[in-house]
Amino acid sequence: MFENLTERLESAFKQIKGEGRITELNIAATVKEIRRALVDADVNYKIAKDFTDTVKEKALGQKVLTAVSPGQLIVKIVKDELADLMGGSESELVTKGNPAVILVAGLQGSGKTTFSGKLANYLKNKKGLSPMLVAADIYRPAAIEQLNILGEQVNVPVYSEPENKNAVEIASNALKDAKSKNRNVLIIDTAGRLAIDEAMMTEVANIKSAVNPQEILFVVDSMTGQDAVNTAKAFNDRLDFSGVVLTKLDGDTRGGAALSIKYTVQKPIKFVSSGEKLDTLDVFYPERMAQRILGMGDITTLVEKAQAQYDEEQARKLEKRIRKNQFDFEDFKQQLEQIKKMGNIKDLLGMIPGIGKAVKNVDISDDSFKGIEAIINSMTILERRNPDIIDMSRKKRIARGSGKDLNEVNAFMKQFEQMKDMMKMMNKMPMGRMMGRR
Repeated sequence: MFENLTERLESAFKQIKGEGRITELNIAATVKEIRRALVDADVNYKIAKDFTDTVKEKALGQKVLTAVSPGQLIVKIVKDELADLMGGSESELVTKGNPAVILVAGLQGSGKTTFSGKLANYLKNKKGLSPMLVAADIYRPAAIEQLNILGEQVNVPVYSEPENKNAVEIASNALKDAKSKNRNVLIIDTAGRLAIDEAMMTEVANIKSAVNPQEILFVVDSMTGQDAVNTAKAFNDRLDFSGVVLTKLDGDTRGGAALSIKYTVQKPIKFVSSGEKLDTLDVFYPERMAQRILGMGDITTLVEKAQAQYDEEQARKLEKRIRKNQFDFEDFKQQLEQIKKMGNIKDLLGMIPGIGKAVKNVDISDDSFKGIEAIINSMTILERRNPDIIDMSRKKRIARGSGKDLNEVNAFMKQFEQMKDMMKMMNKMPMGRMMGRR
């Protein structure tokens, strides 16, 4: 997401990078390019014009410090304005209630049911709550079954009444059931509908009246761009929802929905979702997203994802083993598993400043580590723990067992040794020793 916009904005900033100061002339050329980039990213023209008018006004009203070039100043102003456009700061989900009721609404195919499962997983594992899911989509034949499967995967109960064709009744009964079972969050998955479908819009409005939700989340497919924003407005006029969820952020999307939706409906984006995996749900941070759009990376999110997989005791043991030069293939495999749990590899690399652009056209799939894992899995436990004993005869057996060429096994062994040497050197440096003192 945003790859084309990032490139276009970088090109716009070049207009002013070599300038010694900001003038009416050079800022006009820059903001014109920024406006074009936003419109091409499927941002409404009026929003793009208001945005660039603000950037221009702020740029002309600021004195350029000697330590900051005009180009750097424009980048900072655009980053701050992008963050403001998307909401300024993150918006907390309200989970207080007995139980807290979260109503999930949106168009057909927007990813509501999958999001409901992801949200249940997030609230259970990240917030320590005990959610219950409600199958209130009585129209789509597979909706109840899909929600039951998701509930099973995340170990969260699902309330359903397959024979009942009254969604309002189902939601009301589920609320009573959640109270009796001491579930503190109720997530109601409603039927997908069209904004113009009066009967369906009336139904979701009636569910809202019956259960009095703390949150109404409007789920929107990011790939529908400006259409998503128009639909959000129609839903908001009727439901007065409390927040937006952007799904399919990993798809081929220009980013218009993320940039326009807060401005249009004046409701915050609360979550962003990508992929089908149930742990791919993130709180939306406008500041971080603005940094990513401008190619600055997102180190904060990367660190948070690492910390979520971080086992302090295990890390301490690993640090001691590295210091004693005892790092082996079992340690290496364990680290690979932790990295894989953090999410999509290409997305993770994109969070490192400067790397996103470098890997833009590189095909990095989640299967990238499979070859390495196959090689390690073909080793005996003795070999994994004692890499030095792996001679040519063992390498040939490992190659046969992993379905790899002997050259690939040799290359991997060489890279592993180089990595060990690098770890050893880092531990001799002051920073490495400081990290060892906890």
